[in-house]
Amino acid sequence: MILKLSGSVRTPISENTSTSNHSTTNALDNSLPPMNSTNGQGADQEVPATEPEVTVVNTEPVVAPATQTSTGPEIVRGDDTKQQVIFTFDAGSGNQSIGAILETLGEHGITASFFLTGKWAEKNEDSVRAIAEAGHEMFNHTYSHPHLPTLNDEDIRAELSETEAIIERITGTSTKPYFRPPYGDRTSHVLEVASAAGYRSVFWTVDALDWQESEGMTAAQVQDRILSKLAPGNIYLMHVGDTLTGAVLDRVLAQIEQAGYSIVPLSEGVK
Repeated sequence: MILKLSGSVRTPISENTSTSNHSTTNALDNSLPPMNSTNGQGADQEVPATEPEVTVVNTEPVVAPATQTSTGPEIVRGDDTKQQVIFTFDAGSGNQSIGAILETLGEHGITASFFLTGKWAEKNEDSVRAIAEAGHEMFNHTYSHPHLPTLNDEDIRAELSETEAIIERITGTSTKPYFRPPYGDRTSHVLEVASAAGYRSVFWTVDALDWQESEGMTAAQVQDRILSKLAPGNIYLMHVGDTLTGAVLDRVLAQIEQAGYSIVPLSEGVK
């Protein structure tokens, strides 16, 4: 499934950063409604009284009027005709869970997809090599994790090309053809500029909200969010810069597999 955009798209921020809370709107556009699930699920389940109170924003994507780019419309879901899902991991700040993520994926024999910022790659070259050596996919998450709609075209291209050069230097592989806009913040023009540079945008179907760890989100809540929304073609968004992902991943993958699903990399899951 694809998300087709027109104009500026408002989405809650979904990247784990170390210094600030996540904004929930794109200031360039206030016309779109709150985001709703595209997999038939209802509103987020109520957090049990025994868990810390957490404000859970609905981060499923909005389907807006079409914008076609040369690389194709934005991807928000994989092939939903097959009993399979896709796990993607964004790396833009810390690396608290990278070891546990790679170990767990290896134990399950799963190939996953990582979206790396150039800055993260520069600071974590050994982890980048470990991701590559394990056979996982690596795609572009810009260099400095900016709000792309605030940049001019030249700077947008530079954010993508700098990360491409860094990943290619470390691993010998390209980050094309996919990128993920930081914070999920993008406009149709941003997607057109990225497309001209050879990139197709990948959003997500379900945000695990692991990045809300500092706001009280628990491992049990992240696990429930992932499993309660399980559906064919889901693209799950998780992060390496928190401890929750590493804590829940093994249990989550095991239960998804027990439910009869395959877990495939992005390049395979969107075919």
